[in-house]
Amino acid sequence: MKGDLFSSRHMAQPAVAPGMTVENAKCLRYTVNGEMLARQGAMIAYRGNLQFERKGQGVGGMLKRAVTGEGLPLMAVRGQGEAWFAHEAQNCFIVEVEPGDEFTVNGRNVLCFDATLSYRIATVKGAGITGGGLFNSVFTGHGELGLVCEGNPLVIPVSPQYPVYVDTDAVVGWTAGLQTSLHRSQSIGSMLRGGSGEAVQLALQGEGYVVVRPSEATPQKAGQH
Repeated sequence: MKGDLFSSRHMAQPAVAPGMTVENAKCLRYTVNGEMLARQGAMIAYRGNLQFERKGQGVGGMLKRAVTGEGLPLMAVRGQGEAWFAHEAQNCFIVEVEPGDEFTVNGRNVLCFDATLSYRIATVKGAGITGGGLFNSVFTGHGELGLVCEGNPLVIPVSPQYPVYVDTDAVVGWTAGLQTSLHRSQSIGSMLRGGSGEAVQLALQGEGYVVVRPSEATPQKAGQH
């Protein structure tokens, strides 16, 4: 067969090492030799001897997902082979988590990760259910984390002198060492008169980085995740 479709630009490349690699801007490839984890439904192709098993979150995780609509539904992938992961043609990125690191990320942005990473579901400080129910996944340990993002993410440095305020629907994640709280940028009177529509932001203070995406989740789309 000939044609641009069969050129090297679109052809899957041979695996060179176990673990996670960027196959292209919209897809990650994981060479499995043992076990890894991925969001349910994210596998688009595989080859080799692999088994896929739904992984529960436990009672606490399921409760939080039911109440907030957020969560991290996972599947375990075991065996030897290669699997490709993608989600709605979103852009893919890899974050390397090292010992002592802590990376907090919105569950909707998680694609796959090494089994050597530990994760827990945590509430964003200052954002209870009445404040939008901001639950996120916190990753620690040593390994790689594959993320998806609508468009190219923006990474903003945060310092004690320059806190950063982000839209709660646009935030992807942030590094350790940052404190979070809810910030109201409008008075009630301003909102009643129309205002800007950006009434509440997530305030991040301390030393680190925050990652945001160049779009906001619509209610319909947020419900699909």
